[in-house]
Amino acid sequence: MRDEDARWCLVVPVKRLAVAKTRLGPPYDTHRRELAMAFALDTTLAALASDAVRAVLVVTDEPEAAELLAAAGADVVDDEPDAGLNPALAHGAEVAASAHPGCGVGALSADLPALRRDELSLSLDRAAGHDRSFLRDAAGTGTTLVLSRDLAAFRPAYGPDSARRHTQAGFAELEGDDLPSVRHDVDTSADLALAALLGVGMHTARLLERLG
Repeated sequence: MRDEDARWCLVVPVKRLAVAKTRLGPPYDTHRRELAMAFALDTTLAALASDAVRAVLVVTDEPEAAELLAAAGADVVDDEPDAGLNPALAHGAEVAASAHPGCGVGALSADLPALRRDELSLSLDRAAGHDRSFLRDAAGTGTTLVLSRDLAAFRPAYGPDSARRHTQAGFAELEGDDLPSVRHDVDTSADLALAALLGVGMHTARLLERLG
């Protein structure tokens, strides 16, 4: 972890918790804040444990998330220029690249509670063969990981149907059939049930146990 030979610095965007995970629905709709925080912690800890990751930089305007994720080992910066997800990721990548010259940069979704460090490392190893690449989410239309070996080429294209947008922007799609934990982001209660079958990280597991 944080080996200077590691190739990648990953940017993790974390929303204000009050507006996070609005699609979760029953029985978790009254616990959105806690779940979003647990997801982000488990995602960040798994990423920090990957031997291919030099640093994780969290972009957030949420004080609680900033405090807890910094304590977990992430670097944290404010959301600038506060103009949406793609500009926030670009800002985070600039900060990360400045702190770690020569490191490839990437954006990793914050809602991957089942993330496995070995699967993340494998996806990053595959990305080393491309100038720019992305990983499609389990649903097939979204994106959980966007990578560029060079900061100047890092232009994430998140938005509706982001997998198609990244393909059209010239990103190579990574093979992901054997990377379920990197692809399985959680938006709904059904997503969370499937993540639990994969095996979630300790923060999400403890919370789910407490919620019954």
